[in-house]
Amino acid sequence: MTAKIQIFWFRRDLRLEDNAGLYHALTSGLPVLPVFIFDKNILDKLYDRDDARVSFIFNTTECLKKRLQAMGSDLLVKYGDPEDVWRDLLATYNIDTIFLNHDYESYAIQRDSHIRMLAEKHGVRFKSFKDHVIFEKDEVVKDDGKPYTVFTPYKRKWMEKLSSRGHGESSYFLQSYPTEVFHDAFYKQHHKTQRITLEDMGFTPALKELPSDMVPQSVIKNYENQRNFPGITGTSRLGMHFRFGTVSIREKARKAWSLSQTYLSELIWRDFYSMILYHFPHVETGAFRPEYNNIEWNNDENDFLAWCHGKTGYPIVDAGMRELLHTGFMHNRVRMITASFLTKHLLTDWRWGEAWFARHLLDFDLASNNGGWQWAAGSGTDAAPYFRIFSPDAQTEKFDKQRTYIKKWVPELGTPSYPQPIVDHKFARERCLAAYKSALNKKPL
Repeated sequence: MTAKIQIFWFRRDLRLEDNAGLYHALTSGLPVLPVFIFDKNILDKLYDRDDARVSFIFNTTECLKKRLQAMGSDLLVKYGDPEDVWRDLLATYNIDTIFLNHDYESYAIQRDSHIRMLAEKHGVRFKSFKDHVIFEKDEVVKDDGKPYTVFTPYKRKWMEKLSSRGHGESSYFLQSYPTEVFHDAFYKQHHKTQRITLEDMGFTPALKELPSDMVPQSVIKNYENQRNFPGITGTSRLGMHFRFGTVSIREKARKAWSLSQTYLSELIWRDFYSMILYHFPHVETGAFRPEYNNIEWNNDENDFLAWCHGKTGYPIVDAGMRELLHTGFMHNRVRMITASFLTKHLLTDWRWGEAWFARHLLDFDLASNNGGWQWAAGSGTDAAPYFRIFSPDAQTEKFDKQRTYIKKWVPELGTPSYPQPIVDHKFARERCLAAYKSALNKKPL
């Protein structure tokens, strides 16, 4: 029998530093073999074979492999159904414990439950830790133990809990895990493991430029004053790195505390939506507020396609949709504008838009994407009231007055080749109000 080892399973935590589950594995007293699985069940559902997120994950695992190989270890990369992969791993290695970090999405919860049962059948322990958020699940709840459904009181309690064990950036809850101190505990490989390529999985390298994890401090310092203007670099664009865990949420929260409370608030929104998904899993497929399931959507496919490809005749909307297609990113203010336009001007089911964003956003995160779309549609927590309907022109005057952003993405504006508006604002507003009023007067489905 070979010597016992631990396995750390990388998922949404692709870094060697300040990694909770990895820290616990490395300090357990046994050598740690790091593993990453390209999950066939997830990859098979992707529409695009050049999906930039897959390229990003692949490139990141390649970097992790090189760093680990320099330490005399390696990252074991597999491709397939996770249950099949784990059956092979359990048969190949003498595993004491599988270490990992929590994932809060429904598929991941089900997958991890199956792997836990499989491991326990083999006498292998399964230990999972919090790493993706600052506070999770039931850690921030009302005094009666019920979950918050409104952000402001949640944030207040979040801040109270943070300060319950040290103040601000020195809080216990923001302290890093000194993983790098224990890198000698990685399992020493005597030969390099087999390399999985993108082509092996049916993908090709993406051409999109991927966002850096380096953010000038000035961006965070000026975040409150600049974050709403899409024509300038006023946001961190770290969403993709938070999504795949290539940066530490604790590190960024510490820096936000000292540089920008407004930016810290955005990080708290991540925790809030993650908590909502955990307590109210029905939001994945339906409205948080059941009465909004009664809305009779127009769902015109031609309108939807015009929206998808930035051809609505509303420049700020079209600029955002084209930015998304070209870069995989969309400015947060413009996300609200485009989502409001689809759901309220075009009276199209928010789930259509959510799925489009899920397909194209590099930083797609189910909890935050769902929360944002339901906010725009009026059906979620802290939702914009159904009678608040953004005027694209008013939003443009307020946030892109010089048309800097619009001119970049809609260069044909003002020429015969730019389409006329596909819907009249006044007509759309009245139609939306009537549809929502009718729905809210019915009993919930």
